[in-house]
Amino acid sequence: MRILKTALIVLIVTSCALDVIAQSKPKLTLDEFFNAVTFPALEISPDGNSVVIGTERADWDQQIFRKDLWLYRGNGKGGSLIQLTQSGHDTEPKWSPDGRWIAFLSERKPAPEKDSDSDDEKGAAQKAKDDKGETAQIYLISPTGGEAIPLTEGEEEVHAFAWSADSQNIYFATRQPWTKILKDNYKKQWKDVVQYRTAERGDAVFALNVTEAIARRSAAPANVETKAEENQPDLTPGARLIATASSLRVDHLVTSPDGAKLALLTNAVNQRQEKYEDVEIYIVDPIEALRIPHDVKAWRPAALRRITNNQAVEGHLRWANDNRQIFFTVEVGDVAGPYRDLQPHLYSVDSETGAVEQWSKPFIGPVEHYAVSGDSIFISARLGTEVQIYSAAKPSDQLHSVSQWSGTYANISAATHSTRIAFIYSSLGKPEEIYLAESAAKLDQAKSITSFNKLFTERDLPQGKPYKWKADDGITVEGMLIFPPGKFEAKHLPMLTLIHGGPADADGNHFEADWYQWAALAATNGWLVFEPNYRGSTGYGDKFLTQIVPQIVSRPGKDILEGVDALVKDGIADPDHLTIGGYSYGGYMTNWLITQSTRFKAAVTGAGAVEHIGNWGNDDTTYDDAYFLGGRPWEAPQRYHDEAAIFQIDKVKTPTHLVAGANDIRVAVMEDYLLEHALYSLGIPNALLLFPGEGHSLSKNPWHGKIKVREELNWLQKYGLPGN
Repeated sequence: MRILKTALIVLIVTSCALDVIAQSKPKLTLDEFFNAVTFPALEISPDGNSVVIGTERADWDQQIFRKDLWLYRGNGKGGSLIQLTQSGHDTEPKWSPDGRWIAFLSERKPAPEKDSDSDDEKGAAQKAKDDKGETAQIYLISPTGGEAIPLTEGEEEVHAFAWSADSQNIYFATRQPWTKILKDNYKKQWKDVVQYRTAERGDAVFALNVTEAIARRSAAPANVETKAEENQPDLTPGARLIATASSLRVDHLVTSPDGAKLALLTNAVNQRQEKYEDVEIYIVDPIEALRIPHDVKAWRPAALRRITNNQAVEGHLRWANDNRQIFFTVEVGDVAGPYRDLQPHLYSVDSETGAVEQWSKPFIGPVEHYAVSGDSIFISARLGTEVQIYSAAKPSDQLHSVSQWSGTYANISAATHSTRIAFIYSSLGKPEEIYLAESAAKLDQAKSITSFNKLFTERDLPQGKPYKWKADDGITVEGMLIFPPGKFEAKHLPMLTLIHGGPADADGNHFEADWYQWAALAATNGWLVFEPNYRGSTGYGDKFLTQIVPQIVSRPGKDILEGVDALVKDGIADPDHLTIGGYSYGGYMTNWLITQSTRFKAAVTGAGAVEHIGNWGNDDTTYDDAYFLGGRPWEAPQRYHDEAAIFQIDKVKTPTHLVAGANDIRVAVMEDYLLEHALYSLGIPNALLLFPGEGHSLSKNPWHGKIKVREELNWLQKYGLPGN
């Protein structure tokens, strides 16, 4: 009995101590939340001794998202992190195979030009450039530091680039360049008129000798423009043509380990998903193309050889070490037959025969990221609310789990000549940072090599857990519950149902801190946040995902409402204080659900369609729109009607807050105008915020996302918690 009493006392004291520690941490503020740093790029050096990291953070004064490169040197047990670039416009770093250089894309403004022009002429020229903005060009920097060296130039932006296997050349793709005469003639004829489709031109792939380019820059400073002849194409001096992609854009370039093959991933020039054959993988022999005499007049591009032919959108190419197989993922579509949306899976294609194999086919979750290491691959893949790292050595292998931390492993990078692996990791209570492990066998011993988001560890963050319920057809559906700080497992809480977009996505055990994923901030403001992984979500098998067809909103809508019912029945959610919201497909669902139920006291919606015919015509991803609804508008007119919120909008009683990017074409801004007009005509309280210059993703100005969430929280407080 004494032992039990002692244990009980220890338990009580420990619990109280933990409560005191938790209460001693301040809560997260709106300003702090939007100062989170994300990592859009991560590349470990070939020898494994360094990691180049791309960061993105808000610059409130300049009203941009800063994109900078950092370099870590060390082995994870001790090392240094230095800022490599500071322009705020640097992305997509790639190590040269010999480890001597890091190439990257930058939209930085060059230094003021030094030439014979008058001050007035220089001012006018600079103003013209500022108004137009800079195009993405390739820069080079040494991992030991120093100034970045511009390698490419001209008015055409670089769409993709890759190192040659011997580190001597950089291959890059731009729109096929015009001469000055062609540009002037076109401008004279068409002024500012846009020839939709007619004026589109495809890409060309070039090779640039790095040593020669550096020498040329040393001889002629980078801030002095090369004045090309009127009949010469607007092209980087010394660039040599490798291939042309006719009427297609090149989105990705990767070189085989032996340097004998260059793989290209194409896309439509306007980047709209309209024809399956626009997105395919091609092969070209760069060595043969470089044998042609270095004379523009003698240019004869090498022939492109197409190796895929399917109704899928391929992405994320990597060569296997056998110099024959190419790995790729499929985001939408199917490599094996008629178009259908599956979860992202990993495939390999034989570059000689075109034979395609799916890796680890029995695995029911989506592949989020992968890396090639020796004869193996490492995959971060989702099962339910967890994203773990797995390994496989051949397509038929079952995925073998190699990670142990609960949470989400994101971007993975494996060294070419080392066993070291770098990755991004987070969980609900642990913000994203970069980690470095000595090998896949020692992932549990990985050390963080960044601390950009340390402040979040010093705040009282919400806790969460998965939650499951039964749908009306007997299917088990899962989601996440994020509790207000200090109220984990509490009952009868005001609840915000926050719906993820996609729909092929999922919420889970990961750290979220931006305008799109703001559950932690909502919970900090007193809301129990319910994140449902409805039918159509990833992580639960292809069948679960495809059950959204052709009921694009009605089937997942039932799943979500039944989840809300279950939470109310279990006493977790307060039925008198229910609210709802979402962006993109989450906006689709929010718009639909406020026509299906009057239980929600407030709604916050963004970039969500209320009808499907106009949205199909304006959307740049029309494959999945028609697929989800069982055909194009004239092929399934009744379905387009039945699954559209606008035809049931008279049922809405919920005060609704709307946001939209003024330049959005993914979900055309007209959808938001249409919903606002309908609500206004019905006398339903509403507000619409438009963000100038923004597309579907609010990626231009950080103030837009911050204002969005600030006003959504205010709306939820005003209508969801009246009198509190």
